[in-house]
Amino acid sequence: MWLISEQNQSWVSEFILIGFSSDPTTNSILFIVFLLIYLCSVMGNGLIIMLICLDTQLHTPMYFFLCILALLDMGYVTTTMPQMLVHLLAHSQTISYAGCWLQMFVFGTMATTECALFVVMAYDRYVAICHPLHYTVILNWRVCISLTAVSWVCGFVSAFLHTFFPMSLSYCGPNKVNHYFCEGPSVRSLACVDTHFIEMVDQILTILMGLTPVSLIGASYVRIVKAILKIKSTQGRCKAFSTCASHLTVVTFFYGAGTYIYMRPNSSYSHERDKQISLFYNAFTALLNPLVYSLRNKDIKRAFLMMVGHVRVDY
Repeated sequence: MWLISEQNQSWVSEFILIGFSSDPTTNSILFIVFLLIYLCSVMGNGLIIMLICLDTQLHTPMYFFLCILALLDMGYVTTTMPQMLVHLLAHSQTISYAGCWLQMFVFGTMATTECALFVVMAYDRYVAICHPLHYTVILNWRVCISLTAVSWVCGFVSAFLHTFFPMSLSYCGPNKVNHYFCEGPSVRSLACVDTHFIEMVDQILTILMGLTPVSLIGASYVRIVKAILKIKSTQGRCKAFSTCASHLTVVTFFYGAGTYIYMRPNSSYSHERDKQISLFYNAFTALLNPLVYSLRNKDIKRAFLMMVGHVRVDY
C-alpha cells in the first residue's frame, strides 16, 4: 500500500474512502436508498434527453441547453455514486492514487461546466423575455453550440487546475479520506505539507468559476425582472416568471452547496457535515433537476404524454 522513495519517505499509492458508516446494516440500508436515488436521477435525466431529442417542438435553444444540463447531471452523478454503492457493500473501500485524481478531474469538469451552463441558460431567458422578436436571430444554432463549447472548455480548464495543484502536494500518510468520493478539499487535507497556498488558489478559482457566474446570472435576472414588470397583463407576467422559476431553483440548490464546500479553508471543515452537503449538490440536485423542470414545464409534460399515449395533447 506504500511506495518508498529514494529519501526513505513513504508515499501514498491508494486512498481509503471512509464513506458514511462502518456498520453493515446501516450500509445495506444506505445502499438501497442511494441506489434508488441514482437510478431515478439517471432515468429522469435520460427521459428528458429522450423527449427533447424525439419531439421536434422541443428543438429550441432553451431545450437544447436543458438537454446538455441533463447530460451533465447524469455524468457527474455517475462519476461518484456507482463507486460509493460498491463500497457500501464491499469490504474494501480503496481507490487507487491515479483513480482518485481521475475521479476528481471528471467530477470537477462536469460540475464546473454546469456552473458555466447555468449562465448560458440565464442568458437564454434574458434574450427570450427582453428581446423576444430577435430570439432566434440572437440565439441561432451556431451561437448555441459555441456557448456550449465554451462552457465545456471552462469546465475542463478549471477542473485541471483544481486537480493539478492538489496533485502537486506530497501525500505520505494517513491515506484515509473522510468522504464517499475523492473531493478536492477532503483529499487536500491529508497532504503532509503546508496547503495554505493551494487553498488560496482554490478559493481564487472558486471565485472565478463560482461567484462570477452567479454575478452574471444575477445581472441577467435584474434585467429580466425589469422587463417582466413592464408587461401589462397579469397572465403575461406570471408566464414570464414561470419560465425563470425552474432555472432559479436549480441554480440556488447547486451554487449554495458547492460554494459552501469550496470557499472555506481546511481548518473550518466538518467532515460529516461536508459529506452531507456534497451528497446534496452531487446526488440530490441531479435528482431534483428533472423533477423541477418537468413538473413546471408544460412542453415537457406534453411531450411525455404524447410519447406514452401516442395522442396529441393541447394546453
